[in-house]
Amino acid sequence: MNVKTVTTGGKTKGFSWSYSRLKNYETCPKRYYTIDVAKLVKEEDSEQLQYGNTLHKVIAEAISGKAPLPKHFSHLQTWVDKVTAPGMASPKILVEQQLAITKDFGPTDWFGRDAWYRGIADVVKIIGPVAVVLDWKTGKILEDGVQLALMAACVFAHHPQVQKIRTEFVWLKEDATTRADFSRDAMAGVWAGVLPRVVTLENAHKIAEFPAKPGHLCRKWCPVDTCVHHGV
Repeated sequence: MNVKTVTTGGKTKGFSWSYSRLKNYETCPKRYYTIDVAKLVKEEDSEQLQYGNTLHKVIAEAISGKAPLPKHFSHLQTWVDKVTAPGMASPKILVEQQLAITKDFGPTDWFGRDAWYRGIADVVKIIGPVAVVLDWKTGKILEDGVQLALMAACVFAHHPQVQKIRTEFVWLKEDATTRADFSRDAMAGVWAGVLPRVVTLENAHKIAEFPAKPGHLCRKWCPVDTCVHHGV
């Protein structure tokens, strides 16, 4: 296996991850390495992925006031109205926030050399010490509290005044939500559950070991045709 070391300004680029990369690694290390790390194979954008990308774009523009929703996305207006409703206070509303944190859980720039974890929050609505973070979902309902917790961790890092966060997956097809609430002082417990998984991923990078792991994607949904499990 040919593992490349990336340098920046003469220094080795540090390990960084995202939740999607962690999930991809846990699904199949070989698939993860081939697609996400070495980039030897590129996954084709599915129709569903293209639709999801377009939806995220138009709803972000509508919430930020840049453009109204296109007619064929008018069913999302209810959510735009919910987000932009001022209530009793004037909230700070941010869309498509690229948030990166360091290994010490502090804030940093998205392309920062010390960026350790990166995540994108579709909507962040802040009212004083409280925030609501939303993630639009266009697929079937699949609850994942870890992803919600990581969204909260990024917002806590970048907005020190925030002490409590409500996070929600918004399942647009079902008009349903999955909710999890977090307080700043409870995040240590969250990281205690996540870090062992991250250490496993980092160790795989250190020893350059990414074995194939057969699973449900092998038969039809994996583009890594050099794998012994491909099509099986």
